[in-house]
Amino acid sequence: MSWPELERLVADAEADPALQRALRQCRTRGELILTARRLGYRLSRLDLQRAQVEDLLEEQVMAASAS
Repeated sequence: MSWPELERLVADAEADPALQRALRQCRTRGELILTARRLGYRLSRLDLQRAQVEDLLEEQVMAASAS
C-alpha cells in the first residue's frame, strides 16, 4: 500500500460517520487493518507504524517549537 491509500482512508472516515463508527469499534491494529481491507482499503501494519512514528515526530517538533 502507499501513503495516499492511508490518506484516503482518513479523508473518507472524516466525511463518513458510518465509517468512523466502524473504525472506532476496532480494538487492535489488526482489527483496524482487517476492517479497512474489508472496506476496500489496502492497508498494512507497516503503514500504521509509519503513520504513528510520523505523528510522534510531528508532536515532538511542535513541542520543541513551543518551548
